[in-house]
Amino acid sequence: MKTTPEHNKRIAEMTFAAVYPHYITKVEKKGRTKEELDQVIEWLTGFDEKRCQEFIDEVATFETFFEKAELNPNAEKITGVICGYRIEEIENPITKQVRYLDKLVDELAKGRKMEKILR
Repeated sequence: MKTTPEHNKRIAEMTFAAVYPHYITKVEKKGRTKEELDQVIEWLTGFDEKRCQEFIDEVATFETFFEKAELNPNAEKITGVICGYRIEEIENPITKQVRYLDKLVDELAKGRKMEKILR
């Protein structure tokens, strides 16, 4: 499935503050912890819990969030389908990075071992 410019714009304008609580709920429902979620986010972006809270307080968009991120060099090893999109085929960088994060959260919620998630 190809992303559209409208889809990419909508993804870029979503705020980290709006999505983060859903990530927490998703992983905790499956028996994982907020600390594990924060570890996954830090692995991908370089942002610790304190820095993530700053993005939440600023109501930063995903575009801002990922522009300031120091993406893990192994992020390109995150592949598969998320929300109907094959990650490796997404061309828009912000959309791809958001889908990387979504995929890691899904893997965490599905019980995958941390050493496998953190490639």
